[in-house]
Amino acid sequence: MAASSGLKKNLTLFDVYAVSTGAMFSSGFFLLPGLATAQAGPAAIVAYLLAGVLILPAMFSIAELSTAMPKSGGTYYFLDRSLGPLAGTVGGIGTWLALVLKSAFALIGMGAYLVLFMDEVPIKALAVGLTVAFTVLNVFGAKETTGLQRILVATLVGVLAFFVVQGLVAVGTLPSGELQTQLTPFAPFGWEALIGTIGFVFVSYAGLTKVTSVAEEVQNPDRNIPLGMVLSLLTATFIYVVGVFIMVAVLDPAELRSDLTPVATAAEAFFTWLPGDLGLLLIVIAAIAAFASTGNAGILSASRYPYAMARDHLVSSRLGVVGRFGTPVPAVLVTSGLMIGVILLLDVEGIAKLASAFQLIIFGLLNVALIVMRESRIPGYVPGYRSPLYPWLQIVGIVTPLVLVAQLGALTIGLTLLLIAGGVVWYVLYVRDNDRVERAGAIYHLFARLGKNQYAGLDGELRTILKEKGLEDETSFEHLVTHAAVLDVPSGAGYDDAVRQAAAILAHELPLPVDALADGLLEGSRYGATPVSKGAALPHQRLADISTQHLVLIRSRSGLHLDVDDDGVMDPGEMVHAVFALISPETPPGRHLRTLANIASRIDEDGFLDAWLNATSEQDLKETLLAHDRYLSLTVAASGPTADLVDRPLREVRFPPGTLVALVRRGGQSHVPSGSTVLQDGDRVTILGDTKGIEELHETYDA
Repeated sequence: MAASSGLKKNLTLFDVYAVSTGAMFSSGFFLLPGLATAQAGPAAIVAYLLAGVLILPAMFSIAELSTAMPKSGGTYYFLDRSLGPLAGTVGGIGTWLALVLKSAFALIGMGAYLVLFMDEVPIKALAVGLTVAFTVLNVFGAKETTGLQRILVATLVGVLAFFVVQGLVAVGTLPSGELQTQLTPFAPFGWEALIGTIGFVFVSYAGLTKVTSVAEEVQNPDRNIPLGMVLSLLTATFIYVVGVFIMVAVLDPAELRSDLTPVATAAEAFFTWLPGDLGLLLIVIAAIAAFASTGNAGILSASRYPYAMARDHLVSSRLGVVGRFGTPVPAVLVTSGLMIGVILLLDVEGIAKLASAFQLIIFGLLNVALIVMRESRIPGYVPGYRSPLYPWLQIVGIVTPLVLVAQLGALTIGLTLLLIAGGVVWYVLYVRDNDRVERAGAIYHLFARLGKNQYAGLDGELRTILKEKGLEDETSFEHLVTHAAVLDVPSGAGYDDAVRQAAAILAHELPLPVDALADGLLEGSRYGATPVSKGAALPHQRLADISTQHLVLIRSRSGLHLDVDDDGVMDPGEMVHAVFALISPETPPGRHLRTLANIASRIDEDGFLDAWLNATSEQDLKETLLAHDRYLSLTVAASGPTADLVDRPLREVRFPPGTLVALVRRGGQSHVPSGSTVLQDGDRVTILGDTKGIEELHETYDA
């Protein structure tokens, strides 16, 4: 099995919507409304509405965390990086098991609707068969998996929209006073029963957050994750509330309270105008789509938990392997195998309901995680979306799950504590005692008295995530590098002198005098705030009155000594050979940090400093900063693969889409070309582009 370095970013906004929406409409709509009315009467309508409102703190917090840290594992990753590996281990294992149980329950739950058309259905055999089929899809790729998810969700939402429209028409034609009779008494079992029912149906919305576990595979996560979740929640809340209202209005209250297929029963009441059993058939199709989409999305999202934990050494590293199709095959197989075991051996319905309490606790912890990340003030924490009403919304999100869990009974609480205890034992015996991790959560950045326990790598990790979030930032970074000024300082020059020379270059393009620019760049160096690593320093500054970034590359073969305070990041006597003076606009802050992350990631590559010091030209120097799969350097020659480029203007050369000529070196000088630049024999050309375009150029010119 070939392994690749990471997961593919190929999930769109519709895929985010499909995963979130498909994960919500199963038992929550097709099985639970009857049980909910048995607990609260017609007030179950309000219970569904309030549950949709109470999920908002968790949704907004997860949306922010996902855009700041779009990594596989979602919940696990957020808890681990904010509260530490112990919380990550407990949350990761518990959420993984809860997702597996609920996905298995969904596949078995469709049997309640299939028996409406088939007298004898081998429910467990069917559930196992579907699990195997979804496993194959998940192995072949998230895009293939979400392709099926799109079809299932489109079918589901389409039928339910038809159900809602026809149901409202039926309610509107009820005899005078009948609707009021159906809704009276509205809360026959008291308002305390309503609170308990909110907790009972709250988990119907839990699928909303499943998409965070595949956030690493989402295109443009800053936009698609929050928007997809909001659209999904609006869809679910509307259909839940209006759908339950219709069921309460058209069905006999006593029958509804004992009905495990209330949607089908309601459809039979007002789809009488359709021929035969067509109305009932539509609802059964929607139910199958709902349960199947929950099972499919469950495998997709649940498998990312062991994969993410394996990358962090919390479980076997074998689960962190990515197969030839860009999917975590071992994690998918282990997840599916556990689902099959649960389906065949356990009382899935009972355990799945009890495991819901664990998800409520996790929702509360995610709100804690957001507060910790915000208040830790780690520079690399730059979410593309920020939760509104901070921190009051998060405080509500912390208290609410505790209140709801308390209403679910001692047995449910006991199982939750058992899951937590199991995660703690695993952490102590497998992780801590074997010294498998060195990192700590952002919580150590929050408390100054624990400052000595800060995990210094967390900010760097967040900066790297910023770099990985999108192609656009990579492209602008490469444009910045190719247009950067280059300064080779002679032996004996000092660090301050070199930075002031860079400031003099920048002053020609910026609305600030040399001294102000130099002081701004040097200020961080004096207090240890300038990033320094492997012989390179990154003095940087953000200005309010500019719109573009500016960069000066400084090289010193003999080395520059950087003096910092005792608490600085440099060791006494260490020399700096590469300095990157960066000036960025004040907003957006993410661009500035992504640029720093790009530079830092190049510096950390093996052999960077040697290549930097041995570069023989300005063009060579710039190419050491460019990602190897994002540029190609060609020497134009009158013979060989590049012969057809000689004496041709660039505008006439048909390079692959997504590529451009950034630099041309001729006669010992490098310059940025235009479309009228005519290539000559001996020119050295640096071409930038996306990975696919660069690969095509390699094949075309045998480079």
